[in-house]
Amino acid sequence: MFDFHIHSDFSADCETPMEETIKVAIQKGLTEICFTEHIDEDYPDPTIDFSLDLPNYDVKINEMQRLYQDQIVIRKGLEIGVQPHLLSRCQQIVNAAYFDFVICSMHTTNKQSLHTSDFFQQQTVEDAYREYYEELLYCVTHFKDFQVLGHIDLVKRYTKNKQAKYDFHDLLTKIFQEIIPAGKGIEINTSGFRYGLPNAMPSNDILRLYKACGGEIITVGSDSHVAPTVGYGVIDAIELLRQIGFNYVTTFTDKQAIFHRI
Repeated sequence: MFDFHIHSDFSADCETPMEETIKVAIQKGLTEICFTEHIDEDYPDPTIDFSLDLPNYDVKINEMQRLYQDQIVIRKGLEIGVQPHLLSRCQQIVNAAYFDFVICSMHTTNKQSLHTSDFFQQQTVEDAYREYYEELLYCVTHFKDFQVLGHIDLVKRYTKNKQAKYDFHDLLTKIFQEIIPAGKGIEINTSGFRYGLPNAMPSNDILRLYKACGGEIITVGSDSHVAPTVGYGVIDAIELLRQIGFNYVTTFTDKQAIFHRI
């Protein structure tokens, strides 16, 4: 019972106190969790500031680890939002503090928010998907200081009523060929179900492609922003990994992968 993608009120899009989520995680029987607070610099929406108070985040994590050390393992993570023009800055941020685990996520494409812009109205769904994956490929080719890619097919969340006909496995294969030899992995992000997608993120075909490319490192995370959703879908996600043929689910300590046999 691991959940390695959780947000608290240290993230700009979350108002839930960290301790509240920890208490629910304990009640649900989770054994290890990792808070992965947002940093998304130059985010193209002036109504939200995805900065992170790193010193106070460290203080709070340490406090929670001491307080609940006999009940649950708590790791300190980061979800870093990448854009091609920010990769050197992303490197500086990751090096500026201690993290057990870093998720590399892309929430924008062509300097436009996938969530709030008219990115998908300016072009066909297929062109939007291709631009997203090409930009993600560029980022993982030039930025390596992370452990897993977050919700790799996030683009589907914003076109759920009109999906692309092409699977883009060619670009995804190139992405996997970059990250797998570098010792990086991907996550299963179970929030896809909460947002009305037929699968978690990534979809099952991408999980199978990742395995076929030799990928073994895979974490499971709820992407929870409210306490009741911590651990959401984790058991089902691990069962899906077993069905596809994965032998392990992964956690991280001090950026080192720990493999837990399924």
